[in-house]
Amino acid sequence: MTSGDPVRRGGREAQRRRTRKAIVDAAARLSAGGATPSIDEIAAAADVSRRTIYMHFPSLDHLLIDATAGAINDPPVEQALADPALAGDAAARVDALIQTLLEYSPQSLPLGRRLIRLTVDMPVNDTQEPPTPRRTQRRVAWLERACEPLRDTVSEQSFQRLISALTVVVGWEAQIALRDVRGLDPQAEQETIRWAARVLVEAAIKEE
Repeated sequence: MTSGDPVRRGGREAQRRRTRKAIVDAAARLSAGGATPSIDEIAAAADVSRRTIYMHFPSLDHLLIDATAGAINDPPVEQALADPALAGDAAARVDALIQTLLEYSPQSLPLGRRLIRLTVDMPVNDTQEPPTPRRTQRRVAWLERACEPLRDTVSEQSFQRLISALTVVVGWEAQIALRDVRGLDPQAEQETIRWAARVLVEAAIKEE
């Protein structure tokens, strides 16, 4: 088994995600009191080194924006995805996720714009292989949970392709494109995103 084996890469990626989440959660906890924590304080709370934090976040501002956005969205999203009435319906779960995110959009979208700018302005490491995500994969985790009922009905390849496609239409980037490029109002924006997500889920189901 080589170092490039998919199983090992998957394990490393899972560990990176756990470490990044621990850092973000620590930053959110420390920020809850209103004070701005330092990198050293966050590192101690997450039980990681300063170097580890900077491997995931290029600046304290980047980390704190990410943590604040998570603090806004995490509780209502967790509640929506835990609704037992939607347990077996992937399309309904994705729709509930979208409606929840858009409900909190007035608070989170300004943060999203700042976070996207910081991410785009990050220097590119051309030697990094394979490339690692530049943002917390919170959205991916939510989408995977929402689509969990499809795990036993579609292939793994189809499932992952669906998650990737939904990542394009669910989130700040889609909202920004629909508002800034298409000029849609919030109601039309919501209808478009919900329609696009539903079409993608239905297409994934029909392909099997």
